[in-house]
Amino acid sequence: MSRKVLITAKTHPYLTDQLQNKGFEVIYAPAITYDEVYSTIADCVGLIVTTRVRVDKHIIDHARELQWIGRLGSGMELIDVPYAESKGIHCVSSPEGNRDAVGEQAVGMLLCLMNNVLKSNLELRQGLWERDLNRGFELNGRTVGIIGYGNTGSTLARKLSGFDVNILAYDKYLKGFSTAGVQEASLERIFAEAEIVSLHLPLTPETHHIGNHDFFASFARPIWFMNTARGKLVNNGDLIKALQEGKVAGACLDVIENEKLPTYTAAEKEQLAFFLAAPNVVLTPHIAGYSHEASVKMARIVLEKLNII
Repeated sequence: MSRKVLITAKTHPYLTDQLQNKGFEVIYAPAITYDEVYSTIADCVGLIVTTRVRVDKHIIDHARELQWIGRLGSGMELIDVPYAESKGIHCVSSPEGNRDAVGEQAVGMLLCLMNNVLKSNLELRQGLWERDLNRGFELNGRTVGIIGYGNTGSTLARKLSGFDVNILAYDKYLKGFSTAGVQEASLERIFAEAEIVSLHLPLTPETHHIGNHDFFASFARPIWFMNTARGKLVNNGDLIKALQEGKVAGACLDVIENEKLPTYTAAEKEQLAFFLAAPNVVLTPHIAGYSHEASVKMARIVLEKLNII
């Protein structure tokens, strides 16, 4: 019987070592294409993925020996999980493995934005020593709204606990999670009270472009806005308009709608240029959750959930 496992993304050697130690034949193909997955998957018993390759009905039907799919990280939107499970394929993810990395980066980006760390550093590189226009804002005493209170949302709340902020959290599918430091709240209350807002949602038809014109217009005051989840949660054009109109005081973005720069249209190039030039935007290339430590933890948790280690 086949013992082949296909890995479709760059991973820590820990993953391949553990699989090989358990007798699996590892096909490590971090640059593999969708068509190449289709041609390779037929006799594989296992598949390890991240966010590169869509695992749809076409792939699953061809994967006649497939027993399990392991997702490194959070979010299963690229995998047709119901169809895979209908075929007896066990699907797991590992959001516990990179939630600390996401939480730490979110805090870091927020501090960078509110204290003009990036802005002033870039100005210094141009020979400009400017203090007055780079006066920062403190987190202390502010109200943070967290939308989505799963692994990363709850971890951000924990990371913020030492900053003496008031945390309101909304989750449509989770109830009864209030603690001494976090108040479960309605979306309407977050609109009314939040000064800082962070999205921690999966990408689904329901959440696609939740960050749109109406969303930004609903807040009672200008907000600092954060998205370290999925780029397509936010409509780029609507966010840019909200920044221009002052409805959003600043944005921390680790993700954007289209992260494949070579495929950009003229409009997308213009949007990216705006984000990169804006003094009140901190933009990183989807690296939250991509820490060295997370790469090992995600692999370990996937293997544990699959009962391989």
